[in-house]
Amino acid sequence: MILFLIIIPFLIALGSFVVKKQARFLEALAGVGGSLELITAIFLAHFVWRSGYYSFAGFALDGLGSLTVLAVATVGCGAAFYSIGYLRAEVAKGIIGFRRIKQYFILLQLFLLAMFFAATISNPILMWVAIEATTLSTAFLISYYDKPTALEAAWKYLIVNSVGLLLGFLGTLLFLTTLPNGAEAHLVGWSSLLANASFYNPFVVRLAFIFVLIGYGTKVGLVPLHSWKPDAYGKTPTPIAALFSGALINVAFLAILRFKQIVDAADGSVFSSRLLLVFGLLSLAIPAFIILIQKNYKRLFTYSSIEHAGIAALGFGFGGFGSAAALLHLLYHSLVKTVLFFMSGNILLAYGSTKIAKVRGVISVLPVTGVLLLFGFLAITGVPPFGLFITEFTIIIAGFASHPIVVAGAIIFLTMIFIGFLRHVLTLSFGQPPEYAAAGESNAWTIVPPVVLAL
Repeated sequence: MILFLIIIPFLIALGSFVVKKQARFLEALAGVGGSLELITAIFLAHFVWRSGYYSFAGFALDGLGSLTVLAVATVGCGAAFYSIGYLRAEVAKGIIGFRRIKQYFILLQLFLLAMFFAATISNPILMWVAIEATTLSTAFLISYYDKPTALEAAWKYLIVNSVGLLLGFLGTLLFLTTLPNGAEAHLVGWSSLLANASFYNPFVVRLAFIFVLIGYGTKVGLVPLHSWKPDAYGKTPTPIAALFSGALINVAFLAILRFKQIVDAADGSVFSSRLLLVFGLLSLAIPAFIILIQKNYKRLFTYSSIEHAGIAALGFGFGGFGSAAALLHLLYHSLVKTVLFFMSGNILLAYGSTKIAKVRGVISVLPVTGVLLLFGFLAITGVPPFGLFITEFTIIIAGFASHPIVVAGAIIFLTMIFIGFLRHVLTLSFGQPPEYAAAGESNAWTIVPPVVLAL
């Protein structure tokens, strides 16, 4: 079933490549592919839930991996169906043509293929290759509209992520050099690295984890490694931005957590936890100030993604039930942030601008989008009784006794983020709509996927 999960997006991409002048075929392939990927991920998660572990031909899946695969498949399925309506609306506006639609659906499936491969492969080198492949498959999507600012964002994305992942590769090699008895590194899986943790040199392990955290932290977008995110999220098609935030972050965190397990077994959890706490608190502090003065709603959601990556990093840094809450936090964030990015796509289609100053009265122009936008705001800012309130509260409780200063700082920054988010969402949702706003939802494809995810 793991092979089936990986083969599906490859076959859908191949099928999309051979389609000639039939956009409806491309849409059907995307919908079928997304559905099959989600069904397969559910079956895999159920199997791992019952048996605890599954491995086959160099691939392996445990509880952590199955949660990641499930998040990627869920967001990927939603993005596939939402893309149908979103691209139809852009075709109707004369923004893109068939060639661009074909390119989009091929790259979408290759992006999902790389993430599924990274989450299921048992070798750390091949995992690095797969995560690097996500960079290559999405760079062309960031420059999708061929605007100078989009091309600049794509180059920035390529350079920053490639350099970051190069450091992550160096950290991976350092981990492999610590293996005893001249073990063949290219055959070593996560279980072998963990089993040999007691033989590792603590200094080498610490140095290696610093490189790994910088490398994969760049993909997560932890501050100060986040510089590529606002431009990339803002210029790429909205469904891809949702996948960046709702799926890719989880896959990159999976790599960090795999290595953290090894570091904790070899040298204790203090060093890795402190690093995560530093990056986590920084990832709350910077978005807190930027969200207060943000002028672009897609960038607003981008900095919110950085914030929630920081919250998850704090949970993993606190450890214990803080780690469990951080895992649930990533899952809730995947669903809610995908809804918010889909809503940003609907607003962009109706208003033609991503500037907050040019958008008013969403609740009257786009009633369903407006309601979902308010829902997403309440959920993403951790208002009771939504799941993110439970996870944030649990993470704060987990760190309160051992790191009170960090927790106090986190509470202050979360309060600032709530105030900034509230001001911007109220501005978007209410007021007198401008004359150029196109009233009415674009089509059912842009409404049903986010409603299902919200539920």
